[in-house]
Amino acid sequence: MKLLCTISVLACSFLGFSLAVQAQETPAVPTSASQEKVIIDTDIGDDIDDAFAAVLALRSPELRVLGFTTTFGDTQLRAKLLDRLLIETGHADVPVAVGSPTSKTQTFSQQRYALAHPDAKRHEDAVDFILEQIRKSPDQITLVAIGPLMNVGALIDKDLPTFRRLKRVVIMGGSIDRGYGDLEYGPIHAAEPEWNILNDPGSAQKLLDSGVPLYLLPLDSTQLKLDEVKRSLLFKQGNAYTDALAVLYHQWGQQTPTLYDPMTIAWLLRPSLCAMRPIRIRVDAKGSTRRELGAPNAHVCLSSNSEEFFRFYIPRLMSPGPDVSH
Repeated sequence: MKLLCTISVLACSFLGFSLAVQAQETPAVPTSASQEKVIIDTDIGDDIDDAFAAVLALRSPELRVLGFTTTFGDTQLRAKLLDRLLIETGHADVPVAVGSPTSKTQTFSQQRYALAHPDAKRHEDAVDFILEQIRKSPDQITLVAIGPLMNVGALIDKDLPTFRRLKRVVIMGGSIDRGYGDLEYGPIHAAEPEWNILNDPGSAQKLLDSGVPLYLLPLDSTQLKLDEVKRSLLFKQGNAYTDALAVLYHQWGQQTPTLYDPMTIAWLLRPSLCAMRPIRIRVDAKGSTRRELGAPNAHVCLSSNSEEFFRFYIPRLMSPGPDVSH
């Protein structure tokens, strides 16, 4: 009896969510002049959320993805993963540039996907690539950083005046009031050092001091659980985007992903999903992001609605509408 009840609840949840997402509108196709120019700096290949963020960006005609750059650990292998993902989703023309590798590494859970790509493509240096793009389109480019901030720090060190010609920087990073595992259902988990900031706190503080408009999506607003019902709905679509995610998800080898990074892209597309407020932030040597008194140096989203996010995210990947060439 308990099994039948559980199956019934799951079926009803699946049907209800499916009907809701199917009712969402297909995004209108913008002109190339109206597209938001973005570069995505990522440590794709360890946790799975970077892949979900990359696919959302590629599936969104409002964005013109100028390129991806890789950061942290084996940056060449990350680039190979992106090369394959871009080919399989019809975006082989999007450049991939490589950041400096680091001795610190994380488990590269999706390396088989990357290693199965036979192409020995050469990649430009990430810092040089980003600076070149800024010079071509000053004050027009949004840099989205969803990994440790090594490339951001290197950009600031190499050419701060050019870095300041970015339109803005949007990052997933930090922990202001809530730590890992705080889903607002129980006692508050205190703030703690967050992975992307912890691995290069010096670069994070350089970014806060740079004067470039900064939009921060910390743990407080990005602990978005892709549960079984939503995964099933998404993976059964069978398009190039969801098929790639399904393969990467199974290589990741865990059960329920937390989609921290996709909120950065979702916020670009629909800012109402994560309302920002101005705050002054300081990063200490241990990687904690702390409020302090003084003029705000970042716009921060401190809360979000998980269901609203997924009612935007899943229909976007299901959408039958045309893609815009990047």
